[in-house]
This record gives sequence, structure tokens and C-alpha cells, in this order.
Amino acid sequence: MAKPLDGLKIIDLTRVLAGPFSTMLLADMGADVIKIENPKGGDDSRAFGPFKNGLSAYFISLNRSKRGITLNLKKERAKEIFKKLVEKADILVENYKPGTMKKLGLDYESLKAINPRLIYASSSGFGQTGPYSSRPAYDLILQGMSGFMSITGFDAEHPVKAGSSIADVFAGVFTTIGILAALEYRNKNGKGQMVDIAMLDCMVATLENAIATFDCTKKAPQPIGNVHRSIAPFATFPTLDGFVNVCVGNEELWRKFCETLGMTEYVMDARFANNKARVENFGNLSKIIAEYSSKRTTDEWMKSFEEANVPCGPIMNIEQLVNDPQVKARNMIVELDHGEAGKFMVPGVPIRFSETPASIKSIAPFLGEHNFEVYEKELGLNRGEVEKLQKDGVI
Repeated sequence: MAKPLDGLKIIDLTRVLAGPFSTMLLADMGADVIKIENPKGGDDSRAFGPFKNGLSAYFISLNRSKRGITLNLKKERAKEIFKKLVEKADILVENYKPGTMKKLGLDYESLKAINPRLIYASSSGFGQTGPYSSRPAYDLILQGMSGFMSITGFDAEHPVKAGSSIADVFAGVFTTIGILAALEYRNKNGKGQMVDIAMLDCMVATLENAIATFDCTKKAPQPIGNVHRSIAPFATFPTLDGFVNVCVGNEELWRKFCETLGMTEYVMDARFANNKARVENFGNLSKIIAEYSSKRTTDEWMKSFEEANVPCGPIMNIEQLVNDPQVKARNMIVELDHGEAGKFMVPGVPIRFSETPASIKSIAPFLGEHNFEVYEKELGLNRGEVEKLQKDGVI
């Protein structure tokens, strides 16, 4: 079946996570993504664990649905070949440190002279402008600099990063959004453009009410654990055998919540009579709730809260997640077969289309797997020349 981005050709110069996450999304939605790697080792993440039969499961998870070629852009012949690829491309995505592509003579201004319709997306730690633009950056650095770690955890003395590399992931998502918006503009006006994405910008954009809190109080928000700053009870509570998350977002839910727990005497208690009061007195309220919630198991509370239509959920580990019936029903865990290397479990495609369903096209390529397919069949180089380019380290 047709996919949303069928017919689009993307040159992928990205490495590790932020950029590859974006091109992975685009590839799953049908774009022909040609991942270009240095012939000497390729993407850094090929060396990142965990490994299965000598292959990086990390790399495979982020580079499915793509074709893979090698090209050493430090060599002049490689630059000539690269420009031929750009002539035929719709989109180029890179996540080098700003200035790298300009040094190679392959920056946006140089490439748009070859292909004015080119959408050139650059994802970097701090973007193309500003005093930090030339700094190298990784997810942990950006989680810290963005203020995110200062509001995550249970106290200010132990700043905590998120369990996944969300600065990279958000940068990948915003890069994809930027590319699709630029594509819509090109469809209307025929012009390509540059899309500049900074990981720091993306993390600032996710801070939700932290900036609003600072604006209203003029004090930097502190970490408060699994509690909401503006809604209560909206938190994690102990059960007889674990924990349960409960989110009470209005007064009707507060009544149902109290009735379900068996603490109806607190519904109209002046300390908890409305959301503002519950937020202000949550220290006392949380202790009262814990006394009730700890009397039954998580499964028992889940059943009771669901019957009362009170939003709730367990805290699942990853083993429970991959076996969860909802996750399975949405096909969000997929096994990809890498032949002799075995099967690799990866997250599925999170976007659903009624007319043009997205799907994983293929497992991640071996280093240079599609060299002959791209250089010989699509660029018109003869086999002998391709073999010589490989021997000379150009590809």
C-alpha cells in the first residue's frame, strides 16, 4: 500500500540518535532514506551496546527502513559523488557540529546552488547561531543545561536525567516536524530551505509549566518527585505489593476517588475541598491516601479505579511493557529478522494513517550494503569504477 512520503528521496548524514531518529520516522512513512556512513567504521552507534551476535541492537533499532552506503566526504571524488546524490534528493539531514559541512564545502548555501528545491535539515546541540553554537553536545549535557534535570527527581541535591535520551528524541521529532513543514512550503512555492534544530531549544520547548511557575513566582521550581505542581492528587501512591499512579483532574473525579478508596469523609474536608486547597495541603493529603492505598494490591486498585472511571495506571517494567496487550494490539513492539544474526526487537511506528499506513520496510543495513545498488544502478557508475572507489577508500 502507498505510504505518506512515497517518492521522497532523503540523504541521511546523521549519526547516533537525534538525527537517525528523525530519518527513521521519515523512512517508516515511506521516504527512500539513503544513510551515508564513513567507510571506516560507519555510524558511531554501530559500536554501542547492547549487542546480539556481534551486531549493535542500538544501531539496528534506529536505522531500520533505510538503505546504507559509504562515502568518505574528506576526499574530493567523494564530494563530487555526493553532489550528484544531492541533485536527485528532496531532503538532506545532518547532525554534525555547526561549521563542519561548511569546511567540507557542502553547507546549505553551497548545496542549494545545485538543488534549489533541497530541504536541508541540521540538528545540533545548540543550533547554527548563538554563543554556544560551536560546542559539542550530548543528551546528558542538554538535559542538564535545559533546566530539565533541576526539576526531575525527589530533591534538589540529586538531579536526575530521564530514563531515556529524551533530548535526542525530542530533537529528532522536532526535526521531522520542521522537515514536513518545509516540504509543505515547497509544495506551494517550489522553494527549498534550511531547517535549523537545536537540542537545547527542543528541551526548553518541553518544560511545560516550569517556566510559567518561575514567571509567576520568580523562584526556580524545585524537583517534587512524582507529583504535579498544579493538580492534586496527581501522583504515585503505595499499594500492598507495589505502586499505582492516579490522576484526579477535577472535582467529580475527586469525589469518585475518595469513594473508591473508602475515604468519603475527606471529600468536603476544608483542607482538600478544591484543587487549590489539595495542592497547598498535599503533604498531609498524600499521607492520608497512602494509609488507604497500601491496604490492597495494585491489581485490585486498578480494577476498582477503572470501574469508577478514575484515571489510573500501574508502573510497569520493560518486560511487562513488551508483553502488555494494549502495546501488542497497536503493534508497538516489532521483531526484525537479520538472518544469521537473529531477530531484533524494536519499537513499532507510533503514527497511524487510515489511508496510507506507515510500517517498517526493512532491518538496518550492514555498512555499505547498498553501495552497488545506489552507485551503479542509480548514479550510473560502472561496476569497475565502484570497485576502484571502494579500494581507494572513497566509498
